[in-house]
Amino acid sequence: MFRTRLISGIVLVAIALVVIITGGPVLAATLLAISVIGMDELYRAIGVDDKRFSPLAVVGYLGCFGYYIIVILGLSAYTMTVLIALLILFMSVYVFTYPRYQTQQVTGAFFGVVYVAVMLSYIYQLRMMEDGAYLVWLIFLGSWGCDTCAYCVGMLIGKHKMSPKLSPKKSVEGAVGGVVGAVLLGVIYAAAISGRLETEGNHMLYFGVICAASALISMVGDLAASAIKRNHGIKDYGTLIPGHGGILDRFDSVIFIAPVVYYLAQGFFLLHG
Repeated sequence: MFRTRLISGIVLVAIALVVIITGGPVLAATLLAISVIGMDELYRAIGVDDKRFSPLAVVGYLGCFGYYIIVILGLSAYTMTVLIALLILFMSVYVFTYPRYQTQQVTGAFFGVVYVAVMLSYIYQLRMMEDGAYLVWLIFLGSWGCDTCAYCVGMLIGKHKMSPKLSPKKSVEGAVGGVVGAVLLGVIYAAAISGRLETEGNHMLYFGVICAASALISMVGDLAASAIKRNHGIKDYGTLIPGHGGILDRFDSVIFIAPVVYYLAQGFFLLHG
């Protein structure tokens, strides 16, 4: 299992490197595909999409495509309009197929679009910013970097359970190690690329702060995904990534971190623009 997980992780990192460095339409198309797969995993887990044709799920997928078109075209001012229109469509399906769906299925369908598609899209939006080619990696340093450091520290000295009901293997010591490790990675990364950035300022301090905030929030994202799985009695969201599970099993913390890093970066540009 460890070997399979390691090989899958290496392949995943290699794909991420190629796609994010390339950016543009390649990154947008990849994130769209990941979002659709992630939404499918979530919809199956919470009962929005079953073995029958599901109009509710179809509206969700169409909403995902529509949202990404708006983002790719740079029409971010209309994203709220798209989401409101999508909510109206969901409610229309609810009404005209009544009593097929329960209220929680409709809210779950809308939640899936926001939770997966909208939040993941911030990877693309950050990549398209000034210095985005460098800033976008802070998402993965805060997520996967924290996860790796937390795992190592937890294995070595972890004693106090952080959330025994949701994730019995996670420890307080591991969480602290994850945050500290993510901060160190952010500082080292800033030192390595600061000469290439267009914006001025104390990049080491700012990257450290971003990674600290990202690491803390990544734990919430990880535990939130675990809570959803436990509520619906499943171990993994899928089997797409050998040794890791589904898309949501691997990107649960990235989903939470992406918008946070984006808005923190926006704040940085306002201060030093």
